[in-house]
Amino acid sequence: MNSSTNSARTPLKIGILGAARIAPSAIVAPAHATGHRLVAVASRDIKKAEEFAKQHQVEGVYGNYQDLLDDPEINVIYNALHNGAHGPWNIRALQAGKHVLSEKPSASNAAEANEVAQVVAKTGKVFMEGFHYYYHPVFQRALEVVKSGEIGDVTKVESALIIPMPDPTDLRLQFDLAGGSLMDVGCYSLHSQRMICNLITGGEPTVLSTEVNAAKNDIDTKLNVQLQYPNGVKAYAKGDFESPAFDAPLTITGTKGSVHVPNCVVSGWDDRVVITVNATARTEHLGTLSTYTHQLMAFADAVDLGKPFKTDAQDAFKQMQLIDAAYLNAGLPVRPVFKI
Repeated sequence: MNSSTNSARTPLKIGILGAARIAPSAIVAPAHATGHRLVAVASRDIKKAEEFAKQHQVEGVYGNYQDLLDDPEINVIYNALHNGAHGPWNIRALQAGKHVLSEKPSASNAAEANEVAQVVAKTGKVFMEGFHYYYHPVFQRALEVVKSGEIGDVTKVESALIIPMPDPTDLRLQFDLAGGSLMDVGCYSLHSQRMICNLITGGEPTVLSTEVNAAKNDIDTKLNVQLQYPNGVKAYAKGDFESPAFDAPLTITGTKGSVHVPNCVVSGWDDRVVITVNATARTEHLGTLSTYTHQLMAFADAVDLGKPFKTDAQDAFKQMQLIDAAYLNAGLPVRPVFKI
């Protein structure tokens, strides 16, 4: 990954779909830090767009999403809309000739993710699903330790992202908008499991069982998933809205030791990797630059230099296949496609 900021390279010209609460940390701060332009933000509430633009030094505003996509100056779309609007607007952005950095999950279900992947293949544009944690040196170091054999053969993997309950009116609690704890937080636990499984087996994990708490409207407030890797390793991925506080640990246990990451998802907040071998622990610090900044640098390298990256449209499709399988195992319907 090219870690240089951008004096010698053409800045990305970014349009933001949705004046969302995630956008300041996920795209605004990284763009300012790495020299990319924030050309415009779109919101259906033009006043909200204007306030956002003023607060975050965004050059222009639109009161219509399609108008943002039609702006010829913009070459990158960051999609910060609710989950249900990711798939449809990702497709429209790609068809408008833009590269796309989409918030996760990038679609409502696997069928829609496959449709996005087909449009990516047709347009040849860069498409990245925003599993930002993956691009931080913390997670890369954990993978490196596993690959090196230092902790021996992997025997168990435990991942989690648990957070306090959102407000009852929160869009993440609406089924028709592709809400649910698995879609919002558990997806990170599943994705990190997939990345470790890919590394050690070359394949994908499967769902063995689930533990679920769900409301009458088919919204899961907790959906924990027991997985099995192709080589027989058992793994456990937790995701819920029922925690008193944010917590996102990852522990990979092997025959000789373990790797523990206290904050796998937002590693810029806690950059420790704790490696234990033969009962002796050491702690490495991998840097507090934000996960989102590392992600944007990887995205810019893909756009500018054609560099390969992991969280592409095919990976997003496999991710949604696993999410759908978890919902079906838990006796819940897969999330519906949202009509825009």
